Amino acid sequence: MTVQSKLMEQAINVSCRDYLHPWTASCACGTAGILLSAVPYTLRTYTMVYSLALLMRRRLPTLLDLKRTIIGILKSSAFLSTNTFGVNLCICLLRLLLGRFYFWTIAYIPAFIASFVALLVERPERRTALTLYVANVASESLWKMLEARGFVRSIPNGQVLVLGCSVTALLYMYRLGLHKTKLKDSAFKALQLLIGREEQGPMQSRTVATTTESSLAQPLSFANISAYVQIYNRLLSFKHSSCPHSKGCSSYALRGGLKPFLGGVGIQVGLKLLLNMPKILKLKLDWRKLIFNKENLSLGRALGTFALSYKLISCALRHICGYDSASFAIPAGLLGSIGLLQFPNTTIALYVMCKALHLLYNWGEAEGVLPQMPYSVIILYSACTALIFHSAIVEPRTLRSSYYKFGADISGQRICRFNVSPFDAYGLGTQSQANEVIKKLKIDLSERLPHMPMVV
Repeated sequence: MTVQSKLMEQAINVSCRDYLHPWTASCACGTAGILLSAVPYTLRTYTMVYSLALLMRRRLPTLLDLKRTIIGILKSSAFLSTNTFGVNLCICLLRLLLGRFYFWTIAYIPAFIASFVALLVERPERRTALTLYVANVASESLWKMLEARGFVRSIPNGQVLVLGCSVTALLYMYRLGLHKTKLKDSAFKALQLLIGREEQGPMQSRTVATTTESSLAQPLSFANISAYVQIYNRLLSFKHSSCPHSKGCSSYALRGGLKPFLGGVGIQVGLKLLLNMPKILKLKLDWRKLIFNKENLSLGRALGTFALSYKLISCALRHICGYDSASFAIPAGLLGSIGLLQFPNTTIALYVMCKALHLLYNWGEAEGVLPQMPYSVIILYSACTALIFHSAIVEPRTLRSSYYKFGADISGQRICRFNVSPFDAYGLGTQSQANEVIKKLKIDLSERLPHMPMVV
């Protein structure tokens, strides 16, 4: 107990120079250095993002479009740069004010303050999207923290269960027609591509029997081949009067599964080509191995199977019950999500979960069931970003590897050089976790100083 107490005392009395910027005695120079490292990186990043968004409009940009793009690049770069150097600044200020470090002032509280201020710099229309993105990363880190402490336990294909429930919630809102009235969101456009316009709400009454249903009562003579042709045609054209589609249920489901399958395959092949662009330009790409690969079918199979199953189950429920209902989206979505086992992806599952929770809350808020929370987006963004910074510094093993690498790059390789060994007293093995992640990502620390060290 005495040893633990001494270690804790040593941890909280460490200076910000020994922790954050051992290469300079000045906190101002340490903060200025990280700002100078972040600005070029953020400008490059957002120039690519906004340029790609401009190209995806598939039309010649006007002068107004170019002006808005340039302003967007500058504002977003200022936002991310502020968020990056602001954390460093707030850590030093809190250490100066409090005289020592506490567990929550190592990263979380400084990051919360810096993130709150930074998001005010960003354009209001981008704040929700940014919040959903960091909530995705933070929720994964929080789960790993709880799992490391033994509070929760992962189950096989748990991400598919999360994705299935989240997509089902979105489909239910889509079938209710809320995307036309109370919930305007791009997520419903993605559902429209996956499921089709026919399944969108609000429900319309369809009570008139179709000719295909009445034709089933006509007797068939199996004396010639034409009877079998008629059976085939009836199967293709058979539909219930409450079905929202114009063609038969079987052909409707088959076509509905084929389109997402082809789209999923196209997305995977397109992404691989984009990521291998340097090899393509150098004519060193193995086209057969890249394109004719079974892995390229996984996303297409998952989307195709989901859409096919969803439509078949929805049509079956309409035939059994004799009417159409938005609630049919719940069993159809849950059972159809079994097909998503072919493409388990934690990142996608968590993003869709955050999107579904966001829209469900907005729906409850619009109905007056849930209270309106002022500045909820900014507060949630700050809390989630603070958790990400806390993970990167105090418990780096719980942070997604790609995001740790992003933090290292934008900070000019500073996060990797933080001396966090004094905080091992909290019992988390902070320094060993950091060394493990740095080794895993093969981050080069051969240089003695980070980028833009501002040594004084």
